[in-house]
Amino acid sequence: MALAVGTQAPDFSLSTITADGPKLVSLAGHKDKNVVLMFFPMAFTGVCTTEFCTLTEGLDDYTSLNAEVIGISGDNPFAQANWAEKEGIKVTLIADYEHEVAKAYDVAYDAFLPDKNLPMGGVPKRSAFVVDKDGVIQYAESSDSPGDLPDFDAIKAKLAELS
Repeated sequence: MALAVGTQAPDFSLSTITADGPKLVSLAGHKDKNVVLMFFPMAFTGVCTTEFCTLTEGLDDYTSLNAEVIGISGDNPFAQANWAEKEGIKVTLIADYEHEVAKAYDVAYDAFLPDKNLPMGGVPKRSAFVVDKDGVIQYAESSDSPGDLPDFDAIKAKLAELS
């Protein structure tokens, strides 16, 4: 079960690829904004592409609510950068290659798609967290089904309450 509302969000420092090259992104580095953490199973898959293209289309909504959106998956940062370029994704994507952050937020599959002979452990479940400026989780959602999109309206409503 995902970390509960009211819990202090675990900090992290993970890699991303920017136009200026690799850089580290941490939760602690966003203390002046609310942060929306969007865990997703894998880049280049249909539902993940839909999710992040939808987020990109509505990115101004999150910005106007004083929020930074960060996508987290176990993909390597170079694959994430390639996917973002291919699909026009503008959300910051960070690589939890060792699956430590997914485990810290308690959203890692024990076995991802074992019925399809893909029993990969540690892959993040599609999950969303809203972390306030004080680092406290104010919204938490996680789905065992990789095909379920997050509730974007509920996330934005929570951010509106925090503004």
